[in-house]
Parts: sequence; C-alpha cells; structure tokens
Amino acid sequence: MLMKPDAVARLQPRTIYIGLLVSLSVLVALFGFSRSLLELVRRWTTQEEYSHGFFIPVIAAWLLWSRRDAIVASLGRPSWVGPVLILLAAILHITGELSALWLVSQTAFIVALLGVVLGLGGYSLLKVTFVPIIFLLFAIPLPYFIDAVLSWRLQLISSQLGTSFIRMLNIPVYLEGNVIDLGVYKLQVIEACSGLRYLYPLLGLGFLAAYLFQAPFWQRALVFLSTIPITILMNSLRIGIVGILVNRWGPQDADGFLHMFEGWIIFIACALVLVAEMTLLARVNGKRFFEVFYPPKISASSPQQSSTQAFNQMPLLSCLFLLCALGAASLLVSTRHEIQPERTAFAAFPNQIGDWRGRPGVLGSDVETGLGLTDYILSDYAQRDGSQVNLYIAYYASQRSGLSPHSPSVCIPGNGWQITQFERTHYTDNAHGISIPINRVIIGKGSSKRLVYYWFEQRGKRIANEYVSKLYLLRDAILMNRTDGALVRLSTSIYPTETEADADKRLQQFTQVVLPKLTGYLPSDGPKIKPAMTPLKSSHSS
Repeated sequence: MLMKPDAVARLQPRTIYIGLLVSLSVLVALFGFSRSLLELVRRWTTQEEYSHGFFIPVIAAWLLWSRRDAIVASLGRPSWVGPVLILLAAILHITGELSALWLVSQTAFIVALLGVVLGLGGYSLLKVTFVPIIFLLFAIPLPYFIDAVLSWRLQLISSQLGTSFIRMLNIPVYLEGNVIDLGVYKLQVIEACSGLRYLYPLLGLGFLAAYLFQAPFWQRALVFLSTIPITILMNSLRIGIVGILVNRWGPQDADGFLHMFEGWIIFIACALVLVAEMTLLARVNGKRFFEVFYPPKISASSPQQSSTQAFNQMPLLSCLFLLCALGAASLLVSTRHEIQPERTAFAAFPNQIGDWRGRPGVLGSDVETGLGLTDYILSDYAQRDGSQVNLYIAYYASQRSGLSPHSPSVCIPGNGWQITQFERTHYTDNAHGISIPINRVIIGKGSSKRLVYYWFEQRGKRIANEYVSKLYLLRDAILMNRTDGALVRLSTSIYPTETEADADKRLQQFTQVVLPKLTGYLPSDGPKIKPAMTPLKSSHSS
C-alpha cells in the first residue's frame, strides 16, 4: 500500500528531527568519552597487537550501512531502558576515568551506544544493530597487566611447540624457559613473538567469519573459538621455521625483512586455516563453501509501534541529557591532578645495611623502557661469609597509564627458571611486631635453585595477591587520588650444601634489616603529598 503525499510530508520532518537527535547524542557521547577513546587510538598506534583496531569501527559502520533499510523499518517504541543504560555507562566511565582503567571506560562507551539505540527505537531496533555495535568490543585493548600475563604464557607455550617442530627434523635443540638453544646460536622468544599480534586480530576476524558463516550455532561458535589454537599452533610453527633457518644459515635470517615477512605469511595462513575449517564444516552439512558463507539478509524486526503512532521523544531526550551530564562530569574529572607523594630516590639507598654490603646493578635500557617504571634499585647484598641476597624494588609514581609492577610469577618462567613451589604465607617478626603477607617461591634451572620472596607495596599497604592489589588500586585511585605502588622482591641461591630452611633463614634475616630502610623510599598513606603535574624521573644507583 502506497503512502499518500501528505503522509510522506509528515514523515520527512520527523525523520530529520530523529536523525538530528541521534547525531547530536553520538557527538556528545564522543566528547564525553574523548579521553578514553584517544587512549584507545594511542594503543592502536603504539602496540602492534592492536593495530587492527583502526579497521574495527570501519567494519562496524559497513555492517550498519548494509542493513540501513532494516534499521529504518525497525524503529519501534523507544524504551526507557535506554536512559538506564546511559546512567550505567556514566557510572562505569567516571570509575574508569578516576582509576585509569580505560577498559572500563571504553566498554562504557559501547554500553552508551546501546542505550541510545534503545532510547531511539526500542528492542526492535536493538535486534538489528546489536551485532555491529558489539563487534566494537574487539577494538578495545586489554589492560597492560593482563597483556603481560598472556604474553608470557603464550611465549612459553610457543617456545615448547616451536622446539618440538625443530626436533621433528632431528635438529638437536635445548629449551630453557623461552630461550631456544641450538648449540652455536640461542634464540629468545621475546614478547613480540608471543603470538598476541596474531591472536587479537584473528579473534575479530573469527567473529566476523562466524557471523558470515550460515551454519548451526555450534559450528559458528567452533569457528570463533578455534582462532585461539590456530594462532598458537601457527605462531609455534613460525618460531620453529626461524629456528631451522638460523641453524642452517645463521641468525641474520631471523631478523629484518624475513622475520616480518614470515609474520605476515603466518597471519594469512591462519586466515586460510579458518577458511579450510569452514569449508570442511560446510561439507559436513552437504554444502559448498560459498553456499554457506555470505552476508545474511537482515529483515526488519517487527516494530512495537506503527508509523502512524506519535513518536515518544522523551527516552531519547533523556539519553541526550544524561550524555551531556556525563560530558560535564568527565571534563571535571579530567582537570583533577593525581597526587604523587614526596619520596627519596633509590640513588640514596644505603649500600651498607647491618652486616650486609651491597653491590648496585642496572637493568638493560630495553628492559627498563619495557617495564615503564619510575625508579628502581637492583643490588646484590653479601655477608662476610659470601652468602648473597638480591634486592629488587620497582617503584611506579603513577599507574594511571596502565603500566604497573610485573608479577615475578609471570616473569620468572620466561628467564628459563621453572617454578617448583609456590605458596602465599607471612613473614613474621615477633620482636618488632611485624607480620606481612609474602609470596614464597622456589625456582630451579638445571642444578641451580633459588628462593624468592616478593610482595606489593601499595600506598602504605603490603599485599601478596596481585589481583587484590588491583582492587586496592581502583579504590585508592577514586578515594585518595593516588596510584603509586611498588614491587619488592628478595631472592637468594639455595646452595648445594644447605637446605631450603637455611635459605629461608637468610632471607628472613635480610628482610628484618631492610624493612625499616624502606621508609621514605616507598611512600605510605601519610600526609606528605604533592599534586603531580608530570611523573617523577627515573633515578638509580649505577
């Protein structure tokens, strides 16, 4: 049935009005979330693992444009759930801004988009736009500390599988952690070779492929989830190929253009394996690949109001009002300068502590840059009998950028050491009434064994559990406007002529004398504070 000309005339002003409201709402949302969205772009630019993020919004826009007719036809009764979602997004966003947990704020932006959709056209419109909006989640980077954990785990797995591929060609090889020893040459599977630069974009590609794959749900879920083992296996194969080339022609073939070229080949190979998997599943269903792989035809979802009903503009106007309030609150929060406590630099840390005499050391420049710390001390303290304790403290004046102390439980295996025993316990000094939670770790490499104590110093609190420390970080960032913190690690060798109890006694003796010395170097929750305009510069003994 054709619409009368006067009906068309009445429809056009309403369409323009709705379009203006939606455009204004999106623009206000972009302004309100601007800091977290700019951080998003910065991560895309500086981390190769997330460089695919630039394509995600483009693909999402294409998905929306391809269903534009269905979107117009699905405009239904606006839902008041939309403003509720905007309010939830505002709470998440302010929490993310105060704590610098950008993941929370960036996810809140997507929640806000869903709120605008509900405020505009209700659930019928949400059904049509849900997939393109949710696809934006694949553009959001994970927090740095989760990235670090995943990177180390994948390095170890890829190293083990890569070594297995090398051994299949009867090439003698020995693996220590993430170091592949070929005899003449040694290859270290560094962070860039963990496979994350393939995994993250392949997850997005897998989601898109599963969406285009017209098959039963379990097969689509299988396609998406299989991106993880495919990435691990293909990255391990890449490492194995590099090892074989190095063994045959030398280390120059593991660097430069060939290294990058192999990376691109492996990513394309991962995509081809994904295509092969869908082809096989299509055969199981008795069909060919292109019979099941195509953009689905999106039909209009039944709107909850007819075109003749009056448009209820209040939910969408409420969304716009809440987004304006969110933008004002975000602007207010962004002007708040983080408090960084006054402290003494580790350059002044004593080299003589009781009977212990220290010999300062330094981290490599690349390691120091990668850790992103503000200040640190790395020193071997020895007694007259020759027994030694290594002291390492990494201090961060601010963790708002996402950089934070790396847990030794993650870093230790990557250096070739294996954790043979891990327990969370307490160091107790009854004479001084001190009891602090610590992680007690025994590690081994070949015939060597070491005992490690470590804990986190967080604004006057000593915490063993790194995830609990993140919760305190969130709380203190909001309530105290502080995110400073440190990792304290003590380690000593377990010599062949002694027991673990002897090494424990040595670490406990050193802990007893070093704890009082930390005052002033690791700020507590005391009153001496100053607003920080720029982070403290790194300084250490050399």
